[in-house]
Amino acid sequence: MVVWSDKDQCFIGSCPGLFYGGCHGNDEKQVFSELCEIAEASIALSIRSGKPLPPATSGKDYANQMQGMTAKPL
Repeated sequence: MVVWSDKDQCFIGSCPGLFYGGCHGNDEKQVFSELCEIAEASIALSIRSGKPLPPATSGKDYANQMQGMTAKPL
């Protein structure tokens, strides 16, 4: 995910569950592109080393849950 950080005054890219850390920058598309490269490398490394990939998160309502807008647990 790529989000704007008011505190850091830049876009922050991260893939929770896949790897710690992430990337940042002033151009949202560039941050997303870099994040995709990091994610692909992380997946390839996990596969090569025989580590299981984290469970899929698509279809989950994480944004609203994080904002407390839904009571239904994921």
